Amino acid sequence: MRYRMLGDVRVGAIGLGAMPLSIEGRPDEARALATVHAALDAGVTLLDTADSYHPPGGEPGEGELLVARALAAYGGRTDDVLVATKGGRGRTSDGGWTVDGRPAHLRRAAEASARRLGGGQIGLYQLHKPDPAVPYAESLGAVRELLDAGTIRLAGISNVDAAQIRLAREILGDRLVSVQNRYSPAVRTAEAELRLCAELGLAFIPWSPLGGISRSSLDGASALEADPEFGGFHRVARARGVSPQRVALAWLLSRAETVLPIPGASRPETVRDSAAASELVLTAQELAELSV
Repeated sequence: MRYRMLGDVRVGAIGLGAMPLSIEGRPDEARALATVHAALDAGVTLLDTADSYHPPGGEPGEGELLVARALAAYGGRTDDVLVATKGGRGRTSDGGWTVDGRPAHLRRAAEASARRLGGGQIGLYQLHKPDPAVPYAESLGAVRELLDAGTIRLAGISNVDAAQIRLAREILGDRLVSVQNRYSPAVRTAEAELRLCAELGLAFIPWSPLGGISRSSLDGASALEADPEFGGFHRVARARGVSPQRVALAWLLSRAETVLPIPGASRPETVRDSAAASELVLTAQELAELSV
């Protein structure tokens, strides 16, 4: 596993998006734990979850509790693992998603997340999505208060535009270390935000990084169904003797030194394949074919 920096923390270049392990379509507990353990065995040290990662009708924090159980049950070293969670979203009984960026809610949510993750300081806490009903500066102010109180060590933001990144940098300073936006072979609309993060030295964490190669977990259970529209990834994969998913992750890593993909997984073999992408260095010719 190659490594990159997230703030002042050295993490594996490929992380694990734990969302598929705790929402609808999730695997059973044994396979979920085995998937996290396979990730750790492969050198993954960034685990990403959220308090809203639970099935409709479930309890907030199920994903966080699963990550905590997986770490507690792991037989190896975990002191270098950075657990990232998010607050500011919720689920409805019919499977929808809500947004709540009120400062009081964010403070309560972060404190609850800290308890579920073991009672200590949250390594990375990410504001899940701007709430159109709340001035973004007010939500960011709550995150700053959580940093000042020691509830969280580092802060991140998600689903944001360039102006919101600059505002967050102004309010949070160097304690803002990451931006998590959707970015993948199929969805490249966050190119400006990716480049701004590279300029500012912020980690850019693509969510749903295998879009176009695999379905997003938001669209159903994780899958490895390849879309033939993205033929370049398949041609490179065949030539290299690896999966198109591994090629997609290697392509993402090539976009900037600050990129840290967090592919989801629900099987040990899937997470092992994803982790191996950190060692796949694509040629200039291959990158040109994939960047069309």
